[in-house]
Amino acid sequence: MTPERQETLTRIGPGTTMGELLRRYWWPLAASVEVRPGRALARRLLGEDLVLFRTPAGGLGLIDEHCTHRGASLRCGHVDEEGIACPYHGWKFDHHGHCLAMPAEPRQKPALLRRAATRGFPVQELGGLVFAYIGPDPAPLLPRYDLLLQDDALRDIGVAELPCNWLQIMENSVDPAHVEWLHGHHLAGVRSERGEPAPTQYLKHHQRIGFDVFEYGIIKRRIVAGGSEEDEDWRTGHPLIFPCALRVGTGNQHRFQFRVPMDDTHTRHYWYACYLPPEGRSAPPQREIPLYPVPWRDEHGDYIVDFVDGGDIMVWVSQGAIADRTRERLVASDKGIVLYRRLLLEQAQRVADGLDPMGVIRDEAENRVIRFAQERNKLGDGRRLLREAIEMSHVRYSPLKEQIIALLQP
Repeated sequence: MTPERQETLTRIGPGTTMGELLRRYWWPLAASVEVRPGRALARRLLGEDLVLFRTPAGGLGLIDEHCTHRGASLRCGHVDEEGIACPYHGWKFDHHGHCLAMPAEPRQKPALLRRAATRGFPVQELGGLVFAYIGPDPAPLLPRYDLLLQDDALRDIGVAELPCNWLQIMENSVDPAHVEWLHGHHLAGVRSERGEPAPTQYLKHHQRIGFDVFEYGIIKRRIVAGGSEEDEDWRTGHPLIFPCALRVGTGNQHRFQFRVPMDDTHTRHYWYACYLPPEGRSAPPQREIPLYPVPWRDEHGDYIVDFVDGGDIMVWVSQGAIADRTRERLVASDKGIVLYRRLLLEQAQRVADGLDPMGVIRDEAENRVIRFAQERNKLGDGRRLLREAIEMSHVRYSPLKEQIIALLQP
């Protein structure tokens, strides 16, 4: 890859090729439980610093983080029913970014308040997540993905902030061959050395991989040793949801992995998990969907690699803040990566031509519920894989782990 193409594919600030593409989509900015009434928190998205706040009555607002007066951060501002007031001099902004008040100014003329306005952005809540759109008007519809609407399920959300570029994380999602080595052989070696149970399902050799572009992204397929085209791994597969999400799971576990580019060298990763009860049973009621951190470094600063997601994070981060693709040597098993990169460039060209890229939704009828298929009997033994995944994945850190195990008992 040329240095110029590397820059095109990785940089996401305002005015960049990928930045313009990614600004056409809604992004999960926070978990609902993080934004309590009367509170604000800072967020970085696509290289821009923002502040998200919730009024005492529950209304959400998203504006630029820094006050237009002297540039102080609004993250510590006072939130009331009208909006958020800067802690420095009390300039107040509503959720549209309009400046409502300048307490130190005796004559607050409308023209002065108009000039002091900041940028406000659309923000919506769905399924325990707060989504933001920071692209050009008119904003598309917030996609109503199936798991975000699931009503009889146990749900939780894991999160980690990672010091690396978004693209090397997403490329991992179209690289099936890494599963048998990173999550199979490597993980088995690490856990065996520690006297811990080793994985058995991830070790299966990939005999064939395939990829198909569909309206929302790329379907990933595989045939492992002992399998055939009749297996769900090939017939159904699971999707990369363009541009930066993955749908994955097995049995009654269904998950989205949302990869949110904070800037060129940092990514916020959400594991949005949904556990469906066996037939004839119901999930316990949830007042709210909990958020929990997924650690990936130990107390010595070393990578935690004795679980599946820790291995993924290790290879993502260890490639560097932005992986140097000018030095890579792609081979036949990397064809999914080649396809994803080509799709990014094709969709960026659509944006440059004034068109919507794939997955942008403007039709209410299409958006009632967007369903995605995934394997239920993954790698030929979905039940066994699920048992291993609970013990050897991010699920081990969930505050709901014991409830999840109890719910999924046959």
